[in-house]
Amino acid sequence: MSSQALVPVNLSASTLEAYISSAYQIPILTYEEEYDLATSLRIENDLEAARRLVMSHVRFVIRIARGYIGYGLPLADLIQEGTVGLMKAVRRFDPDMGVRLVSFAVHWIRAEIHEFILRNWRIVKVATTKAQRKLFFNLRSAKKHLGWFTKEEVEAVAKDLDVKPETVVEMEARLANYDLSFDPIEAEDDDVPTAPSNYLPDLSMEPSALLEKSDTANNEKEKLYAALENLDARSRNILETRWLQNHKSTLHELAKQYGVSAERIRQIEQAAMKKLKKQLVAA
Repeated sequence: MSSQALVPVNLSASTLEAYISSAYQIPILTYEEEYDLATSLRIENDLEAARRLVMSHVRFVIRIARGYIGYGLPLADLIQEGTVGLMKAVRRFDPDMGVRLVSFAVHWIRAEIHEFILRNWRIVKVATTKAQRKLFFNLRSAKKHLGWFTKEEVEAVAKDLDVKPETVVEMEARLANYDLSFDPIEAEDDDVPTAPSNYLPDLSMEPSALLEKSDTANNEKEKLYAALENLDARSRNILETRWLQNHKSTLHELAKQYGVSAERIRQIEQAAMKKLKKQLVAA
């Protein structure tokens, strides 16, 4: 059973609302119903029991997912990822533990949503270590104003979350950054930052690059003319007049010159090309 079967992809606003509405119409299971279904799944691997357990708890996934709308990701995606976490929780749930499935599943639902946000919030992953991941989801609520943290606030947050102060400062800077297109963006607003392609240096005209380019071209030209010398006179002349002169001869012009058909000239040209390529590769 996949999450796509539970949450349709490419939802529009209207279909998403219809899905949410239908999810809230599914009755909540009683403790006895939940226990019987979970036991049936655990002992008999009853997939229908698993489906009922999941569908009756999708409303809780939706409720949790709505709490993460502020990260700028589609609600449908958040619900789908949360449903994946719910399915993992259902598979691992032990009804004999004496707790309800919803209490057990909260951790799994949040974990999947957190992973999705960390993967998709920015192009470059902003939180990689355990401390950074903890700060990512707590730093916003810890801010008392829109400006940067003071030294005292940094130390207070670090103490509350049990991380180093320098980690708080680093994560605050990461959260303040944004993705920037490499290519120029046409905008009349002077506040729009310059794209990297506008200020990166052009190294192609450096003397060392020009010298390397010139040496490479001369070396390739010497190899080409050396390979041409190994061809018979007719094949060499056909290649030179077809490819190495400003005024390139046509197949029909060469056919008239050598008294053969244009197709024969094409065959000679192809055979000469194969010999030429073989010699250039071996050089």
